[in-house]
Amino acid sequence: MPGQAVIAGYGAITPIEGAAERPDRKLRYRVLFNVTKAAATPDKINPSLEKVARFLNLLGNDGVRPEQGDVVVIVHGPATPIVTEDRAYAIKTGVAANPNLALIEALKKAGVSVRVCSQALIGNKIDPATVEKSVETDVSALTTLATLQLRGWALIPD
Repeated sequence: MPGQAVIAGYGAITPIEGAAERPDRKLRYRVLFNVTKAAATPDKINPSLEKVARFLNLLGNDGVRPEQGDVVVIVHGPATPIVTEDRAYAIKTGVAANPNLALIEALKKAGVSVRVCSQALIGNKIDPATVEKSVETDVSALTTLATLQLRGWALIPD
C-alpha cells in the first residue's frame, strides 16, 4: 500500500512529490545488497543492513513490492558478526544483545533472503552453529555476488 512502511521502525524515508525518477511498478526488482562494513560501534544497527529496509520502504511508498527472494543480502567481511545469535555476538563484540536481529527478522518477514558467507564465518572464527536460524549460509560471498549478478540481480554495494 503506498505511503506505508514495509519495514516499520527501520530505514526511515521522506516521501517526495514530483520526483523525476520513481520506482517502476512494471519492473521486477531483483536486487543484491553487499554488506561488508561493520557499524561504527557494535551496539548500533549496521547501516548497510538498514539501507535494505530503506530500499524496501522507498519501493513500498510507491506501491512496489519485490517478490519473495528477489531482494538478497550477502553478509561478509567485518560485518559478519551481525548475523549471529546474542550469545555469540556478545563473545565477539562485548555487546550483550545483537542489535541487528530484529531488523533481520523484519527483512525476512518482508521476503528478503539474508545470507552469510561461510568463508567469512571461518575467517572471523565464528561457529556456523551460532548463526541466527533464519540466515542462510552460502559457500562464499564472492560466488554469490558473481552468480546472482550473472542471473540479473542489480548490485547495491555498502
